Amino acid sequence: MRLVLVTGPGGSGCTTIAAATALAAARGGGRTLLLTAAAAPAPGVPVGTGPVEVAERLWAARIDSGAHFRRELLAFQQRGTAALDLLGARKLEDEELTELPGSEQFALLRALRDLRGGGWDTAVVDMPPVRETIALLGLPEQLRRYVRRLLPPERQAARALRPMLAQLAGVPMPAQWLYETAGRWETELSAVQRLIEDPDTTVRLVAEPGPAAEDALLTARLGLALHGMRVDALVANRVLPTASPDPWLAGLQAQQEKALHRWHQESRSETGTGPLLSVAHLGRDPRGLDDLAALGAGLAPGAAARPEPWDIQRAPSSGEDELHWVLPLPGAVKEELGLVRRGDELLITVGPFRRVLPLPAVLRRCTVSGAGLKDGELRVRFTPDPAVWPQRR
Repeated sequence: MRLVLVTGPGGSGCTTIAAATALAAARGGGRTLLLTAAAAPAPGVPVGTGPVEVAERLWAARIDSGAHFRRELLAFQQRGTAALDLLGARKLEDEELTELPGSEQFALLRALRDLRGGGWDTAVVDMPPVRETIALLGLPEQLRRYVRRLLPPERQAARALRPMLAQLAGVPMPAQWLYETAGRWETELSAVQRLIEDPDTTVRLVAEPGPAAEDALLTARLGLALHGMRVDALVANRVLPTASPDPWLAGLQAQQEKALHRWHQESRSETGTGPLLSVAHLGRDPRGLDDLAALGAGLAPGAAARPEPWDIQRAPSSGEDELHWVLPLPGAVKEELGLVRRGDELLITVGPFRRVLPLPAVLRRCTVSGAGLKDGELRVRFTPDPAVWPQRR
């Protein structure tokens, strides 16, 4: 399944571009789903909580985060019935539940996980603004790490004894219920993480050309690169016509042209955002499928480019025993970069983003001997630790 996650700075028209991309994919012959969490869907695209057929080979669905929150909380309460009864708790009812902040993100992650079983050739997802999207895409990896640290899987070795202990004590054993919950979270989160990291999953950035979008895009590229996400294209939305006699409109057009020129140059670099796709301004708000089809000309997603590996290389000139872990971080600056090793993990802070990376097996037997940032590429230098490294004979 080809998965395209559409995001960008707020107000850049991501919902419309996501719908236009999905329509273009469907007209290209694939069974396509448009998934959105937006309260206001794209014009001409009716959506329901289940897939609604919009056009030939195109379905659309909206994520109901409120219903997801109520369903998950009631299920959690049901699983903990014995413990809650022991505490004398009064159970919550569906009618009294109101959605809490943050539930939208978990509903979206669950919807992404469920895409696998839908039989779609292409799924286009209208994501939140780009900073929220980056945090969301990194959430499954972070939560899995927290669960493993707080409830280590190796501690479950005595699970077989817990039913017997529960019978002897006459009450349910909380640890068993807790570990079962942790195991279920691990299964669900790992499924979402596999989908996010799949080579056929890419991010499509949408922005309106201009100075305000440039800083946001620079930050977005950095955050996406840190989390290993691939950008398949940058869509310049609402591009104004050239050579306008109106001086006010001509000034805006010239501003857009400067931004487009820079984006075009960046798209051709090795650390760029993929091809630059331009979508002309209609002169009005889009009104239906015909307008979406006009906007979507050239937006159909092709085959996803294979991910660039985070290479482990032997140092070319520093001795054959030194290894370099090469991490692409386009737009990173040295003053905003932090690097700390803790055990078998590497903590990287770059700008407003942080990620905890497990070290590849070969690097766990090494010590960090330095790091360098050049041309958007971080090289972390490792030296084999003689105490644990296999010795030559």
